[in-house]
Amino acid sequence: MIKISNSAKKHFLKLLKKQEHGTQIRISVTNPGMPNAECSVSYCQLHNIRDTDTELNFENLSVYIDPLSLPYLKAAEIDLIVDKFGSQLTLKAPNATKEYKLPEDAPINKHIERLLQTQINPRLSEHGGYVSLVEITEDSYAVLKFGGGCNGCAMINFTLQDSVEKELLSAFPSLKGVIDVTEHLHGRHSYF
Repeated sequence: MIKISNSAKKHFLKLLKKQEHGTQIRISVTNPGMPNAECSVSYCQLHNIRDTDTELNFENLSVYIDPLSLPYLKAAEIDLIVDKFGSQLTLKAPNATKEYKLPEDAPINKHIERLLQTQINPRLSEHGGYVSLVEITEDSYAVLKFGGGCNGCAMINFTLQDSVEKELLSAFPSLKGVIDVTEHLHGRHSYF
């Protein structure tokens, strides 16, 4: 799936020694399947690991990948390039921009999930959050659940109404609105 060179692995392990105990690495793709897809590598603390993440083990190093990014990271390679100017991690992901199209007649929930995964979640992930579709009600409301940094965030109402809802209603005129069923808890897991 993903190849990590020995020099990159040693570099990650060196960096992780300076982080909170248990911190590992997360690799994700923003705007996957789009021409402007971008791959990123970041720290992943224990409380940011989701049940839906895939864990890849590389001898004392765990890499976590969200389900959306996973297929776009096939054949990805991470290396550490060292030259006279210093060192730099490189991440090559040849499938990051590979387009995946849903059939036109796919159920609306699949199209909504695709939009959430390809356009909304990449933005939310910048703040450690994500949103998922729970269901479409019989009266055409999209029921959503937020997680990660969105849970307990002081800006959740703004995010829901001025971003997520507007984008969904614009893309899917048959929807009447969105309903947030997240039990927003404030505490140390909250982003803000």
